[in-house]
Amino acid sequence: MTRFASSYLTIPIPALKKAGRRVCAIAGLAAIVSLAACTTEQQAQVAPPPPVAQPPAAHQLAGEQPGFLRLPNSAPNQVPVRVGILLPFSNGSPGTRKLATAMMNAAEMALYDAGNKNIILMAADEGGGPGEAATAAQKLLDQGAEIILGPLFSQSVAAVAPIARDRGVPVIAFSTNRDVAGNGIYLLSFQPENDVKRVLAYAAAQGHSKFAALVPQNPYGDHVAAAFNQDVPADSGAVADLERFSSDTGDVVTQAAAIAKTTPDALLVAQGGQLLRGIAPTLAYDGLDNSHVQLLGTGVWDDSAILNEPALVGGWFAAPQPDADSTFDTHYQADFSTMPPQLSTLAYDAVSLVALLANGQPYHRFTAAALTDPNGFAGVTGIFRFTADGACERGLAILSVGADGFNVVSPAPTTFQHVGS
Repeated sequence: MTRFASSYLTIPIPALKKAGRRVCAIAGLAAIVSLAACTTEQQAQVAPPPPVAQPPAAHQLAGEQPGFLRLPNSAPNQVPVRVGILLPFSNGSPGTRKLATAMMNAAEMALYDAGNKNIILMAADEGGGPGEAATAAQKLLDQGAEIILGPLFSQSVAAVAPIARDRGVPVIAFSTNRDVAGNGIYLLSFQPENDVKRVLAYAAAQGHSKFAALVPQNPYGDHVAAAFNQDVPADSGAVADLERFSSDTGDVVTQAAAIAKTTPDALLVAQGGQLLRGIAPTLAYDGLDNSHVQLLGTGVWDDSAILNEPALVGGWFAAPQPDADSTFDTHYQADFSTMPPQLSTLAYDAVSLVALLANGQPYHRFTAAALTDPNGFAGVTGIFRFTADGACERGLAILSVGADGFNVVSPAPTTFQHVGS
């Protein structure tokens, strides 16, 4: 692809080399302990000199620094908008590397569409672990990044966070794990908490009040379970039961029987795909199909693999408005001759958001107030906004499972003003 002018795009990916994926922390700790022991013994014999006051380090956002990246044709009196993007280009998984490339493509596409030639997009490799991500983030900050987009994985976000905070630079990461958000770290991702909140609120508005949940025993399930326990009471409902099952086997015989005894009027099943189709007959056997109990789902139900399963017909789930990203898909396919993965929309939205805020005062463009604008922003798949704790709230639709497809029963909101169910 040749349309991206090199005057405002710098992607030094070919020059990246894979560093060691793990740091031997035990050896480093042993050395520190040994050094501390020597220092203590010496202090017992000779009093140390008084400490010499050191001037505070210059803050990253104080102004231009000699090491900050500048392109040859940039005006000397103009401060470019330096944007770091951190993705796992050299990850050990071929699928992950392919996703990283697609997200970078989407970021380039958004940069071109924005038409702001004062933005410099500086790419770095998240690599295969937190250590590589931290090193790459440090490089981006040394080059003058005012904001960092990425990384993708929560462990890398946790490693990058203290480095970015020390420079006063916000991070818009792509992880779904809210545990790593907050204090300057914002997660632009599809988070299960949004799905749970939306579908439970809709079900409550339709008169359902006694809720049960069937949730896998994995990190995704942990987040769904926490949101379920929080949101049901918030919607004036009662938690009848919450059962966990193995996501490896999908065996829910015991769990389904236990839920049936609590007689809920709505059941949230946080599983999708072929495994959900396998679970559905067990639910129906215990009287937990849609003819007896309203089935509810999360965004993982947005998969044609669950269609034509009679026990699921009529179930409701939360997801982006259907075909909301069709224009993006067409655009991407025309530019890169392939269909994009869904997560590539996150990189497009992140760069588009940066471009929207880029006209502010240099080093003060991406403030917490600007990023957490309560009115939110329009993204590829719908509206979104960052909350004070760094999570991402999204405007989602409610879809119903039909025999031949999904039907919208409650459209996604187009504004965060007076959002209801």
